[in-house]
Amino acid sequence: MKMTTLYAALSGAFLLGAAALVPAQMTGATSGTAATGTTANTGTAHSAARSEKKAAKNEYKAEEDRIEADYKAAKEKCKSMSGNAKDVCEKEAKGQEKVAKAEAKAKDKPSANSEYEVAKAKADAEYDVAKEKCEDQKGKEKSACKKQAKADHERAMADAKSKRKNVASNSGKAAHGTTGSMGSMGTGASGTSSTQGTSGK
Repeated sequence: MKMTTLYAALSGAFLLGAAALVPAQMTGATSGTAATGTTANTGTAHSAARSEKKAAKNEYKAEEDRIEADYKAAKEKCKSMSGNAKDVCEKEAKGQEKVAKAEAKAKDKPSANSEYEVAKAKADAEYDVAKEKCEDQKGKEKSACKKQAKADHERAMADAKSKRKNVASNSGKAAHGTTGSMGSMGTGASGTSSTQGTSGK
């Protein structure tokens, strides 16, 4: 009789132990599945980022090829001209190419400096064309023409530099404002902690 009771008690203890192991094993399996899922998601994100970067690079290369083709076509048209008109035409074609390249770079990697480079390219292109057009004139008119072209170029460059400076200044203020806000949050948290400490006393 005692042996039967002892056997029953041992059997019960064994069953309880087995029941406790099953949920633990299930939890471990679930955690493993979750970890695998997270790894897979991370891998997918990296793959998508690589694909996007490659697509952007291909797009930029295609844009460069288009700009080169446009420049060659524009320069080809100039061949039928003669004299200073031909020189002006070639300066215009070259200027358009420089501006287009600067705009492509600004689109590929936007920044305050890239926007400045676009403005600079436009100012330089206009200056080169204006100077070449002055060659059609003589004497004082030619001198005055070149002087005006130079003044226009200097003004355009000053505007470009001023815009770049303003953008950089605004970016710096925005970053400083964010840091200041975080600092205020830190002070608030510190104040709360000291208040709680006082209450505890």
